[in-house]
Amino acid sequence: QVHLKESGGGSVHPGGALRLSCGASEITNGFDCVAWFRQIPGSKRESVAAISLPSGATYLADGVKGRFSISRNAAEKAVVLEMNAVQPEDTAMYYCATRGRKGSCGGTWNLAGTYDVWGQGIQVTVSS
Repeated sequence: QVHLKESGGGSVHPGGALRLSCGASEITNGFDCVAWFRQIPGSKRESVAAISLPSGATYLADGVKGRFSISRNAAEKAVVLEMNAVQPEDTAMYYCATRGRKGSCGGTWNLAGTYDVWGQGIQVTVSS
């Protein structure tokens, strides 16, 4: 059973930066697509970013392009979401997810229903 654990959340001022990390021993051993989603109470879970680990291809939602990036940290066995120039609308619970199987993220990277394993989530709050 794969267990994902998010870390690095917290409170930050608008314009600031945060680094979220999604760790699991299996991330570098056969689980090819890892993504970040976020959710605010009463709303659907929203895609943020994803990475196909074999190729390194990355995917970013339009609202975070130019501000967020996603990468693999092999040494930490983690996938990292770098959040820069954060805005109050980035406030949400952030979840890490993987499909738990081989196969790149592809065109369905942004569909929460295609992910099998989820972390417990970590809160990010952007306020002045």
